[in-house]
Amino acid sequence: MEKLVVRGKRKISGVIKISGSKNATLPILAASILNKNKIEINRVPIVKDVLTMVELLKHIGSNIKLDFKKKRILIHNKNRILKTTAPYNLLKTMRAGVIILGPLLSRFKKAKVSLPGGCAIGSRPVDIHLFVLKKLGAKIKIKNGYIIAKTTKGLIGKKIKLPSVSVGATENAIIAASYAKGTTYLSNCACEPEIKDLTNFLKKMGIKINWIGERKIKISGKQNLKSVNHKVMFDRIESGTFIIAGALIGNKLKISGIEPKILKKEISILKKMGVKIKVNKSDLIIFKSNKIKPAYIKTEPYPGFPTDLQAQIMVLMTKANGVSKIKENIFEKRFMHVPELNRMGAKIKIFGDTSFIYGPQQLNGAEVMATDLRASVSLVLAGLSAGDKTIVNRVYHLDRGYEKLETKLRNCKANIFRKN
Repeated sequence: MEKLVVRGKRKISGVIKISGSKNATLPILAASILNKNKIEINRVPIVKDVLTMVELLKHIGSNIKLDFKKKRILIHNKNRILKTTAPYNLLKTMRAGVIILGPLLSRFKKAKVSLPGGCAIGSRPVDIHLFVLKKLGAKIKIKNGYIIAKTTKGLIGKKIKLPSVSVGATENAIIAASYAKGTTYLSNCACEPEIKDLTNFLKKMGIKINWIGERKIKISGKQNLKSVNHKVMFDRIESGTFIIAGALIGNKLKISGIEPKILKKEISILKKMGVKIKVNKSDLIIFKSNKIKPAYIKTEPYPGFPTDLQAQIMVLMTKANGVSKIKENIFEKRFMHVPELNRMGAKIKIFGDTSFIYGPQQLNGAEVMATDLRASVSLVLAGLSAGDKTIVNRVYHLDRGYEKLETKLRNCKANIFRKN
């Protein structure tokens, strides 16, 4: 099994070009099920979750080709008959796989999709996904670990209020409603930039979608769709990860290929913590930051602070002069990296959904175990700032969402390499 070996205490500088967004690519690929015409998707991140979604689409019969060198996906499903069953072996490692339920059901009036797997960071039930699809007219049952859904007359547009803000359920609802008959009004939607990217993709296919409020959306379903060429937005979680790396061990680190306005909340918090950041139109520069201040943050749906950056900013908080606090509001098991950080010399205590980080602490190298995607990268950041050598096991978690992480860091003078 592969592991990462990190030798810390080395300052990094240079330019890191951010990849396309994994969390935008996955629902866009799911939405491709609706369209028989040519689809071209550019700036695709070559990460495990995307490769799994490509395999899933191939399994159901999609004519899909991934160009690794150009980071481009081509899909053309004219005269293709797609299967409507998505098996467990392709969804067991990837939570996002359940978003093919909506498009399969909407277009083919039936779907059988395995209950998903993914990271062990909480239950993340599919209840809200099923709630929305039932409102659109689906009959659904769960049997032998599979969601079995059907609709005799096709999905019909409705006014639907999501019981709580859910990114995945919002995506499933938007895609399903895009092919449904009539008009759907969704409220209490997630409004992450990745969802806006999905709606832009669907608009290019000819679907009328309008945001009529911060969390409200109007969708007029359409069945005759156009060919589309789309460039995926930048990965804001990868961006935030490298910005925090620059704050930890950077001399002068440039993060390019981004839209800083989308990272407004993250940049604001980091600046308050004493991180020196210069923001430009499509990049930003992090300068050497010596005096880190403690902070209190709580994870929230966008535009709040993302849960996917909670583990990373916790590492930075170990360098702050005082006590920092993080309240995790999204997932109930997202402090699984804390015992590993404590083994490296951090002083972090957990009380329910809140962690207290006591700083400043000098981290030391250790052999550690990644438990999920974002926890794994937090351990890499800890290793980069620690003394001695850190070995991060289970890097398959990391490979689900980060493209060439160690290569990008090595190009900026970090001492990190992969080992079998």
